[in-house]
Amino acid sequence: MTQQLQAPRRTPLNRDRVLQAAVALADAGGFESLSMRRLAEELGVVPMALYKHVANKEELLDGMVAILIGEIDPPVPGADWKNAVRLRVLSARRALQRHPWARRAVESRTNKTPAVLGYMDSFTGMFLAGGFTADLTHHVMHAIGGRMWGFTQELFDDPEAPPAEQSPQAQAAMFEQLAARYPNIVAIATSKIHDEGSVIGHGCDDQFEFEFALDLLLDGFERLHDQGWSSGQARLERR
Repeated sequence: MTQQLQAPRRTPLNRDRVLQAAVALADAGGFESLSMRRLAEELGVVPMALYKHVANKEELLDGMVAILIGEIDPPVPGADWKNAVRLRVLSARRALQRHPWARRAVESRTNKTPAVLGYMDSFTGMFLAGGFTADLTHHVMHAIGGRMWGFTQELFDDPEAPPAEQSPQAQAAMFEQLAARYPNIVAIATSKIHDEGSVIGHGCDDQFEFEFALDLLLDGFERLHDQGWSSGQARLERR
């Protein structure tokens, strides 16, 4: 009796499988290689099948960034704020180095997703927990910029600022919702009177933030100079 060969069962498509395949595709070919059509080919499905799990490429990239964030170590319990921040940044850098596409993806996210806001809230929380005021943390975050993601870039926008056309009542309701979910972000975002004409981020004073970061760097340079610092000695001390 001839036995009929059964076709192998295809692994069901779901959102996680789509996102993981997108990460693998971008890891192999870079940010530019990622397209919905190419991803569908990798998964052995028609492109329309992907849209049941991600609405468009922007949502796909949001999901990929969420995967990246999931690979970054959480704050180390019991560590002082300086070590906690340093370890977090180095963990983010390692995640970024594993995924060369990640910097482009992070920089392309104009709308802050819950995963991104959660990471930013946790990051600012390390300074607040270390005794920093909301005012100082506001400027510290400007100085850190993209280093919180493991790379350097220009300053990023203040998170989730309400659109100017919203009524005062709608703005108040939005901030109330944000404050309940992302208290650390809202604390620093509302800690200063802002400059509405800023090009750095919604309402932040360009010149002040630039000088704050510059002075911070210069103070560090001065300290190292006074110590007689050299890169060779620093490398020896790190071994």
